[in-house]
Amino acid sequence: MLPAAGRSSESRRLMFPASHRQRPVRARRLGLTLVPWAIVASACSLLGDAPAGGNGAAAAGGGRAANSAPTVVVGVAEAAPLVDRVEAVGTALANEQADLNSTVTERLARVNFADGAYVPKGAVIAELVRTEQGAQLRQAQARLTEARQRLQRLLELQSRGFATRAQVEEAQAAVDVAQGQVAAARSQLGDRIIRAPFSGWLSLRRISPGTVVTAGTTIATIVDLSRIKLDFPVPETFLPALAPGTPIQARAAAYPGELFTGTVASIDPLVDPVTRAATVRAILPNPDRRLKPGMLLTVEIALRPRTAVVVPELALVGLGERRYVFRLGPDDRVQRVEVRTGLRRDGMVEITQGLSPGDRVVVEGTVKVRDGMNVRPITRAVRMAAAPEPLP
Repeated sequence: MLPAAGRSSESRRLMFPASHRQRPVRARRLGLTLVPWAIVASACSLLGDAPAGGNGAAAAGGGRAANSAPTVVVGVAEAAPLVDRVEAVGTALANEQADLNSTVTERLARVNFADGAYVPKGAVIAELVRTEQGAQLRQAQARLTEARQRLQRLLELQSRGFATRAQVEEAQAAVDVAQGQVAAARSQLGDRIIRAPFSGWLSLRRISPGTVVTAGTTIATIVDLSRIKLDFPVPETFLPALAPGTPIQARAAAYPGELFTGTVASIDPLVDPVTRAATVRAILPNPDRRLKPGMLLTVEIALRPRTAVVVPELALVGLGERRYVFRLGPDDRVQRVEVRTGLRRDGMVEITQGLSPGDRVVVEGTVKVRDGMNVRPITRAVRMAAAPEPLP
């Protein structure tokens, strides 16, 4: 055994009993164990006197379930008049429009109209020099007269047996040739007189007398403004509802606030493969001639008038490509109903299948509702009085 003076400090620590060496460790473990129990005790003191055991917890849960029905805003499905409105932009065209051109090369002798004047059908608009053609006509008429006289003499001789049938036929052919020459001369003469093909208003004059015009030169443009043709595109989905006679309404930027009415006259049988629309032509009366060709007009057509069931758009719940609403029963229990929708306008949506007029549906608070759940319904007026913000 080593002497006491020579023992090291480590040796002295080893000489203590084991019980003395382990007491600090046990004390620390005890302190860590008591901390969670202290937290639990504090929580219990904050909760107050709660019923002990499972029966108490069940009673508390039952009380919460009694008050768990969410508050929702409900609306009523209504029957309302609806129409499909087609809006388009169209260009105004004259009822009739033609460029009055010269068909020959000749000098312009006379212009018989004023700028913007109205002329009846057949009126002489301009005349080209036609002196030579007049002379040719007189020559042809003289030859025709001579051929007719010769034919008449041969017919008289044939009746007395002094002319053959061949001679008569030759004379008849000469008459026919002369008549053709007269017609040709008159046609050449008529080519040098420009006439109005229909009644209408003439454009500004583009040429003056004395000018040599060539074939195709435009002397004036004549338009019939008694009514206006309006061409506009309509999507292919609305074509089945369109037919000649369908009424339309049009507005022009030149006359704000004024409405022009007309009817559909014809529908182009071809659909543009790029726009998937067909051109529709409408006729608008224009007795005061305020609408001019080339004007841009906004067109509106009302199609398929009907009475349909409508609900607020907020009532719709989407799930993929399907649409649902939550319908309330007499016991305020909701039922999720699949619906088919149609036209949407002004915050309302048409229900083509799934609801009837008078059905109550959840409008606000749909995210809190599940199929078969009881709810506490209120009206929009009550909700607005309580809180202006919509329910989630």
